[in-house]
Amino acid sequence: MKGKREADNNFNFKSEKLDELRSRVDAAFDEHGDEAWEQIKGIFAHPKRLILTVLAAVLLVGVITVGGYLLKIRAPELPNRDGDTQDPGQTDVDLDYGDGVRPRVSGERKSKDFYTVLVLGRDTGGGGNTDTMLLASYDVTNQKATVMSIPRDTMVNVPWDVKKINSVYNYYGGGDKGIKALYKEISQLVGFEPDYQVVVEWEAVGQIVEAMGGVWFDVPQDMNYDDPYQDLSIHQTEGYRLLTGEDAMQVLRYRHDNPKNGHMRGYPDGDLGRIKTQQALLKAMVSQLLKLENIGKVNQFAKVFQENVETDLSFQNILWFAQQAILGG
Repeated sequence: MKGKREADNNFNFKSEKLDELRSRVDAAFDEHGDEAWEQIKGIFAHPKRLILTVLAAVLLVGVITVGGYLLKIRAPELPNRDGDTQDPGQTDVDLDYGDGVRPRVSGERKSKDFYTVLVLGRDTGGGGNTDTMLLASYDVTNQKATVMSIPRDTMVNVPWDVKKINSVYNYYGGGDKGIKALYKEISQLVGFEPDYQVVVEWEAVGQIVEAMGGVWFDVPQDMNYDDPYQDLSIHQTEGYRLLTGEDAMQVLRYRHDNPKNGHMRGYPDGDLGRIKTQQALLKAMVSQLLKLENIGKVNQFAKVFQENVETDLSFQNILWFAQQAILGG
């Protein structure tokens, strides 16, 4: 009997704590919910909690801030691109799939709720090419997420001179035409077209780091590069230190030093080394962005993403992804 009474007491204690927590959340939402919703409803983010982009971190902060609006969530409907019809008012991109057939997105999936998202980092300061490309999958049913980086210099069969995959989106003017053309090239590499896309202007990363007050990161090597034609100057010292927004952008953009005495120093493994550094920096940002002291800065983060992120996911879809990631599907 004594053990039962103790268990009952513990249960009542936990229930009281939960009721108190709910009351606090409701009060905070009543006071700030409408304002927060208006400020963050334009946020577009990557749909997995720890996906290798800053989008996920900002999304989670936004979801915590407007917890009551989880009631508005809905799962995204998978696009049926195999049955797409051309809008008569639009000019299509002439896509040649060669001797093969167009990869289908409506085939068998690993689970009931399995989604793929293409995340593009677009560097307007470097000409607008999509120099960072991440193909992510999220298996909601089994709570598994994977990310594959597509190197910017991957060769593709295109009619222009520089046959690199990072040029495709920009060549077709971005937007829907650029995405459609890029989907075609990616499908030739992996066998399917992504379900959704998120396009991020790289400048957003530096602005978020500034709003955070900097990010602690271990710069893997000295970086020294100057290109007056692009108004680009990169000078970073190897070691663990607090990076400003400008520092973070320099680390993300670095590929190699200027040639010196016939030698051009850079990453030992070339562009793969750059990809590893980018991913490591974004991981550090995600980890530090989720700290409690940054929750109060959600308004600043929302403004950055409203100005620098485009996606075909609705905000309600994003909330659904966030709920599945937080609550475990």
